[in-house]
Parts: sequence; C-alpha cells; structure tokens
Amino acid sequence: MDFDLTPEQEQIRKLARDFCDAEVAPGARDLDRTEAFPEELLPRLFEVGFLSAAIPQEYGGMGLDFLSYGLVVEELGRADASIRSLVSVNVSLVSSILLNWGREEQKRAWLPRLSTEGLGAFGLTEPDHGSDPSAMETSARRDGDEWVLNGSKMWITNGSRGILTVVFAQTQPGSGARGITAFLVPQDIPGYEGRAIHGKLGLRAGDTAAITLTDVRVPDAARVAEVGDGMKIALSALDNGRFSLAAGCTGISQACLDASVGYAAEREQFGKTIAHHQLIQELISDTFLDLEASRALYWKVAWKHQKGERHTIESSVAKTFCSEAAVRNADRAVQVHGGYGYSDEYPVGRYLRDARVTTLYEGTSQIQRLLLGRHLTGVSAFV
Repeated sequence: MDFDLTPEQEQIRKLARDFCDAEVAPGARDLDRTEAFPEELLPRLFEVGFLSAAIPQEYGGMGLDFLSYGLVVEELGRADASIRSLVSVNVSLVSSILLNWGREEQKRAWLPRLSTEGLGAFGLTEPDHGSDPSAMETSARRDGDEWVLNGSKMWITNGSRGILTVVFAQTQPGSGARGITAFLVPQDIPGYEGRAIHGKLGLRAGDTAAITLTDVRVPDAARVAEVGDGMKIALSALDNGRFSLAAGCTGISQACLDASVGYAAEREQFGKTIAHHQLIQELISDTFLDLEASRALYWKVAWKHQKGERHTIESSVAKTFCSEAAVRNADRAVQVHGGYGYSDEYPVGRYLRDARVTTLYEGTSQIQRLLLGRHLTGVSAFV
C-alpha cells in the first residue's frame, strides 16, 4: 500500500481544505446555534463539485477516485460535520446505489440532477426498526404497472430538503430480508411527506427527517434491480457509507487536534502556557495517536476499493474505530479547553456533539462488533 498521495490527490485535498476554510467553517457555529439548513452554502457545494465527487463525469460528476473523495469528506468533517453528512449520503449511499444497481435510464435520469440540482436521501431506517431493517413495516404493493408504497421512515438525512429518496419497502409480507425491494421516490410526488427533526444533540444544520408515505404511487420503472434485492442493495451501499463516515470522523479528530494545539499554545496557567504541562501534552498526544490510526484505516478501505476488492470488513473496522476515536478526541479537546470548552465560544463542544451520533448511525458500534464477531468466529449472533 502506497501512502504517498498523487499530485492530483494533493490538489483535490488542497481544493477541499481551502474551500472549507473559506466557506464552510466560518458559518458553522451560527448554523449549529440556529439549526438552520445551509441554504446559501448548498449551491456552492454543487458548484465546486463536492456533491458529485465520486460520480463519473459521463453522468455530470467530478469522477474522483475513492481516496480523493475520502480526502474531500475528511476536510468537510473537519469544518462542519453537518455539511459532511449531507454530502456523504448524496454520494456514498444514493449515487452509489444508482451507479452499482440502477438501470442505465435511471442513471441518466437522476445522477446529473444529484450532481447539480438537489440532494438524495437513503430511506432505510424506520421508527421501530433501526438495527434490524429486515423487520421493516413499510410496504410496497404491486398494482398493474405501478407500486403503491405506505409506511414511515425515521432519521433520514436529506429526507425533507432533497429531490429523491431511495425507499426500501417490503414487497412480500412475512419473508423478512428476502422481500425487501428498493424504489426511487421523488420527494415532490403526491403522498410523500418529509418533516425536519429539530432539537438534535448534534449535526444540527443537517436535514434529518421523519418521512411518511401515504399511497405513494411509482411506476415499475422506479424499482431498483429485482424484487427482493433491497437488502443486498442497502448493505452494499453501507460499505461505501461507512467509509465516508470514517473519513468524516477523521476530519473531526483533525479539528480536535488543531483546536487543542492552538489553545494550548495561547492559554497560560501557573506562569506558562498550558502546552508546557505534561498532562496537557498527554491529551494532545493521545489525540494524535487516534487521528493517525483513523486516517490509516480509512485509507486502507480506499486502497481495497480502488483495487476492485470487496471491503465490507475493512469499512466496518474503519467506521467503528474512527467514530469512537472522534468521540474520544472531542472529549479530550473539551478537557484541554477547560471551562471554555463547555461554551460554543470555541468549537470543541460542537465537535463532541457532532461526533457522538457517528457511533449510532449506519450501524451502531455494537452492531459493527457483531458483524466482526461473525467474521472472526463464523458464528452469527443475529440468529
């Protein structure tokens, strides 16, 4: 594995860093305080190409390699994890489903729009079914050349401010995972209602929605792949989503290190800057150790992906470690800042709140450990 970035990858990272420093980070505190959707920033994200980073150029995207996309996501995570989340879902989940599973006419219809016009959402989780999506209750009934969808989804990023939701629904009641099918559902279609969820601990500028589907009719042409392929589609997309999440969490860890080093160099106690104190250096050093490990793990996923190899286990490892490391590092950053870390005068409190949810979505840390346990022992704890 080569840890040297190509000149093109270095250029992409610099582009992302400069953009985030100039246009994302300055507004992060106000968006967090007001729980405001980034209306003014969204067109710029389309313009710079980040919302189409891994979409091939033939469909209107940037056509970046997987590691370059990860570098972009890391920089977004460093600046504002809320913005990172809407980009990750649009690219890693929705666009990857269309690229890997969609028919050519579906790709032509939607990928250019997701690259330039509006956001996509991944409609898997339900109010009563998160870690066990095979038990979902949202239904899709065949009616001639159409499907009629009814049900609800919960915690859906981009679910009320996007243009498309990939909805997973049960088409064969009683068949569990074998009956789940994926559908492309425009968000402006009759019967689709997305309601923004406010009062979240973190990711407060991101659009997180509760979705209700009431007799939503879509043509059979909106079905992705075959009837019953939905769970395979969702799990394959989550391999990419967990990579993106790991990269974003690495960005949070980098932000925590930057903030801690900067504050330690200026804050004075006992007649000298706190950077001189051994226990402050321990907190900063432990942050750096977790950061370096996080970056290596998500880079390994990119390396596997670019070789055309499956990376389910590697994505699970990276997601688990990087998310938990981000929480540890944000907690350390608050400790370095002392009482000021408890105020939003400094960003480290936001880093902690934003990091906390990353151990929950796209498979909790506990679910990841069960997946890894099954891989290591050959025994499934899910049955």
